Amino acid sequence: MSTTETTGTSEPTDDVALFDVDHPAPVIEPPRARTAKTPKSTRGNFEMYGWLFMRLSGIVLVVLVLGHLLIQLVLDGGVSKVGFAFVAGRWASPFWQVWDLAMLWLAMLHGANGLRTVINDYAERDNTRFWLKWLLYAATVFTVLLGTLVIFTFDPNIR
Repeated sequence: MSTTETTGTSEPTDDVALFDVDHPAPVIEPPRARTAKTPKSTRGNFEMYGWLFMRLSGIVLVVLVLGHLLIQLVLDGGVSKVGFAFVAGRWASPFWQVWDLAMLWLAMLHGANGLRTVINDYAERDNTRFWLKWLLYAATVFTVLLGTLVIFTFDPNIR
């Protein structure tokens, strides 16, 4: 294709004049091939498992939270009925203990995994990223352990 065919004029344009038979395009070197001496990657598939966990836990959380809201707000008489006696009666059943425990664990781990991704994306310095993630993990473990303890050791006879 000549210069007149591409621009409609006889003057060469910059993109056409850059490369021709005497001045070919630069050669791009191919990436290095793996050999027997190339070290194996140490990263593993953690990010893929984290991504998969977010999708699956999100689906389960939607069912758990919508079920919780439906039962609490519609079937059991609304927010005005929720009190100490309501919680005591509900947690007397192992079914509701497991339901609330699953909701707690999945919500905390789902949220912590999402915040971990945000920290990885936006914390520029390694030291800042380390301390933010350490604080996130400590808060997550504390909340999950305390919530689990409350659910399983709840005593309705407290005076």
